[in-house]
Amino acid sequence: MTDAVMPRATYRLQFHAGFRFADAAALAPYLARLGISHVYASPWLKARPGSTHGYDIVDHTAFNPELGTEADFRAMAAAFKANGLGQILDFVPNHMGVGGADNPWWLDVLEWGEASDFAGWLDIDWQQGRLLVPFLGDQYGAVLEAGQLELRFDAEAGSFAIWAYGTHKLPICPLHYGRVLGEDDPALERLGDAFAGLPEWRPRVAARARDLQGGLAQMVARDAALRGAVDRAVAALNADKGLLDALIRDQHWRAAHFRVAADDINYRRFFNINELAGLRMELPELFEHAHRLVFALLADGTLDGLRIDHVDGLLDPKGYLLTLREAAPRPFYLVVEKILARHEALRADWPVQGTTGYEFANLVMGLLVDPQGEAALSSLYADFTGAEQDFDAIVLDCKLRIMRNEMAGELAMLAKGAAQIAQQTPRSADFTRNILSRGLAAIVAGFAVYRTYVDAAAPPTADDRREIEVAVAAARRQEPDLDPSVFDFLHRLLTTDLVAQPRSGFARHAVQRLAMKVQQYSGPIMAKGLEDTAFYRYNRMVALNEVGGHPDHFGLTLEEFHAANTERARDWPLAMLSTSTHDTKRGEDTRARLLVLAGMPEEWASRVQEWSRILRSAHGMGAPDRNDEYLFYQLLLGAWPADGGAAAMVERLEGAMVKSMREAKRHSNWASPDQAYEEATLGFVRHALASQPFLAAFLPFQERVARLGLRNSLVQTALKLTLPGVPDIYQGAEMWDLSLVDPDNRRPVDYARRDAALAAVQAALRQDRAGAMRAMAADWRDGRLKLALTATLLAHRAAEPTLYAEGSYQPLQASGPAAQRLCGFIRQRGDTELRVVAARFAGDAAWEATTLDWPGQAADWQDLLTGQSIRPSGGLKASDALRDLPVAVFIRRR
Repeated sequence: MTDAVMPRATYRLQFHAGFRFADAAALAPYLARLGISHVYASPWLKARPGSTHGYDIVDHTAFNPELGTEADFRAMAAAFKANGLGQILDFVPNHMGVGGADNPWWLDVLEWGEASDFAGWLDIDWQQGRLLVPFLGDQYGAVLEAGQLELRFDAEAGSFAIWAYGTHKLPICPLHYGRVLGEDDPALERLGDAFAGLPEWRPRVAARARDLQGGLAQMVARDAALRGAVDRAVAALNADKGLLDALIRDQHWRAAHFRVAADDINYRRFFNINELAGLRMELPELFEHAHRLVFALLADGTLDGLRIDHVDGLLDPKGYLLTLREAAPRPFYLVVEKILARHEALRADWPVQGTTGYEFANLVMGLLVDPQGEAALSSLYADFTGAEQDFDAIVLDCKLRIMRNEMAGELAMLAKGAAQIAQQTPRSADFTRNILSRGLAAIVAGFAVYRTYVDAAAPPTADDRREIEVAVAAARRQEPDLDPSVFDFLHRLLTTDLVAQPRSGFARHAVQRLAMKVQQYSGPIMAKGLEDTAFYRYNRMVALNEVGGHPDHFGLTLEEFHAANTERARDWPLAMLSTSTHDTKRGEDTRARLLVLAGMPEEWASRVQEWSRILRSAHGMGAPDRNDEYLFYQLLLGAWPADGGAAAMVERLEGAMVKSMREAKRHSNWASPDQAYEEATLGFVRHALASQPFLAAFLPFQERVARLGLRNSLVQTALKLTLPGVPDIYQGAEMWDLSLVDPDNRRPVDYARRDAALAAVQAALRQDRAGAMRAMAADWRDGRLKLALTATLLAHRAAEPTLYAEGSYQPLQASGPAAQRLCGFIRQRGDTELRVVAARFAGDAAWEATTLDWPGQAADWQDLLTGQSIRPSGGLKASDALRDLPVAVFIRRR
């Protein structure tokens, strides 16, 4: 095996029908000139038709035809190689897209039920009866009567299926074909009898069925009269709703209203998304099949790495990652999408390079938000909105709500499993399913982490025991009416202590598997309760409401920042560093701008009150409520200016507000939108952007905040490109990224503009770096300044790759009145050294009287960004370092 090729800097591309393999190939020269080493691709395996993200894969062994042919893919890979670019794939092992008519595994399971070869690959609880198909937009009976459940004959395949809305294919089991073919035609009657006799062909039932279906297809192709007889039989069944209903009820599937999934779901989903079904990737045969193509692409050098999506969704993440390493054809770069709690560290025994960097984005935000503004912003938020609940209470309420509603079915399955285990010995036989459901819900709500990692391979780690103990203690406080022995039992179940000793009376496999299934459940509950509900209810400072973030923790100390970087340099030097992703709630520069408000809370409070008076005087005091109104002002401030015109800005804000209202689930939701409240809120948005008095009051403040936010953006970008780790640039974010929540952050990127800007920027820097940077800083709105900083630092990474991949990290200490506003550090490997100086908290500071330690002998240093030279002796005045920009990156002149 060859050594793994490690990325130097990655660039995320989002593939979909509007951005195909050929489009990515055309970008290769630009990305190479920018300084990128690897394209970090969104999933490009075959997905559901029309997929905008690629996470609804239906075939792990094929390329997505909407992105181009295999030849197009090979041409793209060749273009990358020709420009010195490798490729990392976002791989999805946890789930597949289901519904529609595109996933052959799903269709086979619908057709044959538990007898399907794939019945064990999808994570289905067959003890619950027929497989639920919750894709109907109304009650089953209403859809049936409306003729939207229609039996159809596929003449080419010789098969029958119910089609819901003409979109969702629900195959009829071949054993029931005789009920469709009837007795009117002798040939069809004989064939129907043959289908009914399929059980006699075990174990070749499915193969025999395919033979008979092929025979039917040939018969109707040769005989038009016979085809007419089949069509009449199908029409007759469709006309008789009673017979059609009887046929449907005898299938291996149960078509139902989408809301039924909340209570009766019997397959594991990705979160609460009915169209994404969980996979049992722990099965060796499934693992081999699903990874066949990506392993071939690793083997031939097309891929250098994988990003594992939603690793916490897997039954055994560590086991999966170990198998992945062992089965892969060669070493490769491997990172996992994993959200860490503030006190949580990535598991040291996972064979990965690190995470995808959510914690880094929040680390940098913590450095840049001024903690001195917290009290004033909290008071403003409470006074303006009337919000009284603290954040922890909101999160708890949201997690419990998700378990009572959208994901109650999964909880019911876990409670059933726990009850079955309890029945195994007299000591726990009296624990009812209802009692265990309440106890499990309280424990899952009490977890401070997304999940624990108890498995069957070894006893729980000390970390896992501690997290379970914390969750159980919180549950006891939350459910004081439950007998304490219930929590004793569940505690021992979740730690698998129930079977720690021989002759326990409990089935070891059942206990271990249920403990692991609860872990699969706790992650989605945290995600849906925290990220997708609480983050949309608690709007004190929405820049902090970010994936992997903790909105109730306002900033961090320099010591905490340096400790996190020191730890990463030691343990995860190749972890990915992200500031924007396809999942972030706001673009990186939107957040950087909004962080400025922490430094001017009184002025912000005054402006919010003024804007509200202006708009409410004309719009009235109805919707939106004050919390949604407060959110709107932050979104508008962060996303302005309206580059695409006022209409485009209105459309973007309307989309963001609708998503926020529905995710918050206070006045509206996705299942039952409150159209009146939503329309009134959108009317408020439209009124605001058309109100000249409001814009006259808003724009001067916005301009000032944007100028200050620029400083945060530059610091954030420079830190990502110089701190230990592998920086990732989200598509288009090499220039300003003022996007809102998806799908706003997936808007088309103007690469022609970026390509032309990069050429002009690099030419200007070569001619007169200092003058060019000053000119771009003066005309900062066009984004060239951020592009110049990015290209400059990526070029240095390319010139000194080992410094960034292996270099040490050493904090620099500051002294003076603005010492806490100055961040400095050294990256060093051998004689090669880089020193970074950055300003915290955008705004004026006493830089003249503030000094940064500058160890070593006196030498000449040059700022990579501006070209300025310094020769400090013992210390560096902050005012000298930050003369032109809020960040400087020094190298020793040779």
